[in-house]
Amino acid sequence: MITLHHLEYSQSFRILWLLEELGVEYSLKMYERDKATHLAPPQYKALSPTSAAPVITDGELVLAESNAIMDYVLDQYPSDQLRPPPGSPQRARYLFWYHAAQGSMTPVLLMDSIFGIMQKRVPFFLRGIIAAVLEKAQHGFVKPRLETLLRKAEEDLATAPWFGGSALSAADIVISYPMESAHMRGYLSDAFPHCRAWLERIYAYPSFKVAREKDGKPSVALPL
Repeated sequence: MITLHHLEYSQSFRILWLLEELGVEYSLKMYERDKATHLAPPQYKALSPTSAAPVITDGELVLAESNAIMDYVLDQYPSDQLRPPPGSPQRARYLFWYHAAQGSMTPVLLMDSIFGIMQKRVPFFLRGIIAAVLEKAQHGFVKPRLETLLRKAEEDLATAPWFGGSALSAADIVISYPMESAHMRGYLSDAFPHCRAWLERIYAYPSFKVAREKDGKPSVALPL
């Protein structure tokens, strides 16, 4: 049986949502972050090959990385809806967003977060210089890159309600974390009504709500 080692306030929520959507039997082991550092506890770091969430175990197997875990789970429990098969008219759209979520959107948001932390923690006498450099990097690369991705999301969601096409797919599940993060940071303005409507749909989705109840934590996103 698959065991999800679930770290609070982390990307492992997506794996919890996936398992609930599939309706399969699984085991859930919860971990709390260190109260002082907000990092994963030592026992979680020792378990995870990357010292980060998410991670699952299945017998002797220990597997990390969100998309790798999703593919592994879907290999065990195939779903043509959650992973449109080769030849499906929705396959290319699904593949793009399934990989863009982790390969493009998440790294850009991570950079945005790191730049913000650096500006707050830099010594006072260097703050003006460092802030100017980081602001230039944010406006020159981070924000334009993210806005390009969000405009593409807005265009695609205007033609079909889900990132994988006409139905919820693993692409929606994996992109939920960066989309919530983008919303929390104020990037999903009223200029992105289809993206905001998509967030409302996932919050209302039955398996999402069950996963949130098991997680026991409020959504990281701001109210719509």
